[in-house]
Amino acid sequence: MRIVQFWDDLGRLPEDVCECINTWRRAEQQGVERLLFDKHEAREFIRRRLGPRHSHAYDKCYHPAMQSDYFRLCYIFVEGGCYVDTDDVYDGAQIQHLFGDGRLKLQPLCYDTATNMMVPPSLFTAPGANAASWIFYFNNNPLIAASGHPLIDRALAQATLSLENDSVHGLPEIQSTTGPGNLTKSIFDAVTECGKVKHSLLVLRDWESIARSIWDLSYRNDPRNWRLSNCRGYQG
Repeated sequence: MRIVQFWDDLGRLPEDVCECINTWRRAEQQGVERLLFDKHEAREFIRRRLGPRHSHAYDKCYHPAMQSDYFRLCYIFVEGGCYVDTDDVYDGAQIQHLFGDGRLKLQPLCYDTATNMMVPPSLFTAPGANAASWIFYFNNNPLIAASGHPLIDRALAQATLSLENDSVHGLPEIQSTTGPGNLTKSIFDAVTECGKVKHSLLVLRDWESIARSIWDLSYRNDPRNWRLSNCRGYQG
C-alpha cells in the first residue's frame, strides 16, 4: 500500500502545504508507505520506467499542476497505488480497503454553472438528483488503481497525444489536457466504445470522510495556482 504525492520544488515547499502533507503520516500506522516526488525526480521516474516519449511529453507540461497531473498518470499506471494532492488533509480514517481489489477508484465532482459553485456530493449523488446547470466529471484526486489499469492507460495515452499535438501554441489548457477533463473524457470514451466499466471502476462517494482539500493556502494567491496560470507562461 503506497501513497504518492508531488510538489515541484521541495526546497521551496510552503509551510502550510507541508502541514497538509504531514497529516498523511497517520496512514503509516496502517502499513501505508508514503512517497513525495519533486519535478526532477518525477521526470527521472518517467524517463526510466516509460522512456523518452513520455519524458518529452512531461517536459511540455509548463506548470507544476500539469506536471503533477501527468506524473500521477505515469506513476499509477506503472506502479499502482494511490496518488493524493498535497493540499488534501487526512482525517485518520481507515484506508486499507482502497487498495484491495485493483479497481480504479475516483471521486465524482459536480459544478453548478448557475451559481458558479461546486455541488456537495451529498446532494448530487442522491438518487434522482439532477439539474440542467450541473456539470458532472471525475476528479483526478485521489487516483487509486492497480498497475497497468486499462482506464489509466487510456488517460495517459490521451494526455501524451494532446501534449505532442499542441506543438504550435505550447500552452494547452491544463484541465482538459492532463487533468480531470482528460480523465473524464477517457472514461466516457471507454464506456462509449466498450460498454459498462463497473468491473474496473468504483466511484468514491465518501472521499470527504477520508480527506478534505484545504483552499485557504498561500500558493493559491499567485501563479502557482493553475487557475491563475492556465494557458500562460509560468515562472516558478
